[in-house]
Amino acid sequence: MVLIVPNANPPVAKIVDLGKLKYEQQKKAAAARKRQKTVEIKEIKMRPNIDTHDYDVKMRAIHRFFEEGDKVKVTLRFRGREMAHQELGYELLQKVKGDTEEIAKVEAEPKLEGRQMMMVLAPR
Repeated sequence: MVLIVPNANPPVAKIVDLGKLKYEQQKKAAAARKRQKTVEIKEIKMRPNIDTHDYDVKMRAIHRFFEEGDKVKVTLRFRGREMAHQELGYELLQKVKGDTEEIAKVEAEPKLEGRQMMMVLAPR
């Protein structure tokens, strides 16, 4: 016996097969899991002195990731003497932020961790 509407007056109950009820609940849960979209974090790696065409290719990939509904982590790796010019990397990340501001919002501002500068963008 299963209560259908417990707060009605009088309460509505129904006699059902327990195995069938559990099977139907299991099927509904599996269908809900199948429909849901998991948000992945895709990573784009760049260098501070990236060429314009390479930058355009990376931006096309970022746009594609946003269309699929994924978040994007932009990583800038500094090597050798590039560490002396971290402002170039910061400017590059600001350029990425400006180019994607109509389709994405910044989830994590650019920050330096060791030799890498990272920023996380999420689709709007």
